[in-house]
Amino acid sequence: MMPILTTPARRCTILPLLVAVLLVAVTVTRGQTGPAGRWEGPIRLPGMDLGVIVHLDRQGDSLSGTIDIPMQMARGLRLQDVGSSGAMVHFALKAGPGLANFVGTLAGDSISGIFTQASMRCPFVLRRAVPPAAVAPPYHTEEVTIRSGGVSLAGTLTHPEGNGPFPAVVLLTGSGAQNRDEEIFGFAPFKILADSLTLAGFAVLRCDDRGVGGSTGSYAEATTDSFAADARSQMVFLASRAEIRSDAIGVLGHSEGALAAVMLSAVHHDVAFAVLLAGPAVAGGDIILGQVERMARAGGASDSAVAAAIVSQKQVYAVVRADSGWDGLRAMLVANMQESAASLTAEQRASAGITDSVLSARVEAQLATVRSPWFRRFISYDPAGDIAAITCPVLALFGSLDMQVPADQNRSALESIIASSGRSSITVRTIGGANHLFQQAHTGAPAEYGTLAKAFIPGLPAIIGGWMSRVVHH
Repeated sequence: MMPILTTPARRCTILPLLVAVLLVAVTVTRGQTGPAGRWEGPIRLPGMDLGVIVHLDRQGDSLSGTIDIPMQMARGLRLQDVGSSGAMVHFALKAGPGLANFVGTLAGDSISGIFTQASMRCPFVLRRAVPPAAVAPPYHTEEVTIRSGGVSLAGTLTHPEGNGPFPAVVLLTGSGAQNRDEEIFGFAPFKILADSLTLAGFAVLRCDDRGVGGSTGSYAEATTDSFAADARSQMVFLASRAEIRSDAIGVLGHSEGALAAVMLSAVHHDVAFAVLLAGPAVAGGDIILGQVERMARAGGASDSAVAAAIVSQKQVYAVVRADSGWDGLRAMLVANMQESAASLTAEQRASAGITDSVLSARVEAQLATVRSPWFRRFISYDPAGDIAAITCPVLALFGSLDMQVPADQNRSALESIIASSGRSSITVRTIGGANHLFQQAHTGAPAEYGTLAKAFIPGLPAIIGGWMSRVVHH
């Protein structure tokens, strides 16, 4: 769940664009494993880390490869001029008029060195990602297809060996087009949770979002209500299975998925339990304002710049709610983009490929987002009433370093709802040191997501699985 407009963090707004063109030269020590494989790690840019993922493949004497730049939502970009000569390995991504360079040394399973672009010199470290050997899990796995209105959802159902019946849970992804594993920056939290919860005795169903992977439909036309309807269809599917306990089917949602879980649980009282991971407890418009402020401050913005960003965000809301003033909003976004670009030197703009046409395309992309049905619904939906209407047991977990759904803002709101509604079956807990993805974090900023271990903070799956087991066996 990312902010729509983050104007004050000029440095952070532009810096991720620096890795637009890459040329890599890596020294290979004789006798070591060669460069083929998957490499992950950060470029230590001023004020932030920018994660990249490089895939190198060898076929005979030739090397080929691709690169992912997760913060730019760029995946599978084909590398050119990939090859090796003696101790040197080189590859390039041509995406603009300039060149960015990595020069480093391969030592064991790491490549470290200096990244340079224009006048910038920053260290980088890439580590070889060795996938674990494929081992058949000690439980049943089945690929399934589920109808939800006119949409077909493709998913994976896992359950313990045997005939059951087993308690079950439906996993609901956060905002953005997500696959069934909710994979982001190489981290697959739902795959990890499905494994852990299945080993704890639960059947687990996780599906690709509409329009993602094997699922049909359009993600761009969907709203949080659509995802709640999809979750209901998945519950109905599970209830039809002989190996599932129809009286013990719950939902687990992350971020916006937690909102879908709240919507569903407030209306359908056959939901046995709900787990809300980083679930908003205030209106979406307030969530985004909080994101704007926290991320701007993390980027070094001044108080006046933060205030200006909040004013700009509220202007976006006003235009969206009135469905008028779009030309003025476009002009404001153009001015903001131009101001950001003006903070760079001409050489930096050229090397990053920042042109008038590129800025114009970004403005139109932002306008398309805020004009979507999803955005209009998200900023106006306040979950307080639905939370108060839930009758099943609820576990709400927050990360103390979460910048996207901050614990202080949302936990206090949730506890106020609990107090005013007289609910006693909602358990609330803040996980110290966890970010929005519930990784062990340093700052909690989204910029570091791709640089952290691809794992939950220690103990998180056990907390969730233990609570669920107590609820269904109570």
